[in-house]
Amino acid sequence: MKRLIAFLLAATASLPLMALEVGDPAPNFSLQASDGKSYSLADFKDKKAVVIAWYPKAFTKGCTIECKSLAENGHLIRNYNVAYFMASTDEVEVNTKFATEQNADFPLLSDPKGETAKAYGVLMPVMNIARRVTIYIGKDGRVLKIDKEIHPATSAEDIARTLGELGIERSN
Repeated sequence: MKRLIAFLLAATASLPLMALEVGDPAPNFSLQASDGKSYSLADFKDKKAVVIAWYPKAFTKGCTIECKSLAENGHLIRNYNVAYFMASTDEVEVNTKFATEQNADFPLLSDPKGETAKAYGVLMPVMNIARRVTIYIGKDGRVLKIDKEIHPATSAEDIARTLGELGIERSN
């Protein structure tokens, strides 16, 4: 019983004080990616919308299916003026290997300390892994949508449809 109480207290203590909501400014980040570059949200401010598809763990079944969807159908997302990423708390070396194995033609962001995942409200307490949540951010840096209903097999199609619904401008 003491362990259960300790676990619940630790889980509660690690929850974000205020959850990120639609309309909020998206927390800035600077994360290393599978393509050898680092990306910051500020890089895209007033230039492009941003989509971050958070996922729990590289090489697991659902995450592999989601990555394949984005790799095989990313052209649907690229029809919009958007930068898109998958992101996890995996080390950059793990995400690089995962991206290579899945033929991902987009960057996978690594947040091994879980600080960005926590700022976005997707970090699972105690476990240091992200929930499967896709965050849509407008060119102005504000959160447009927080999607918690992710279908890994149709992730790319779902993201493209949502971008259209949100009125994100099409790319040339």
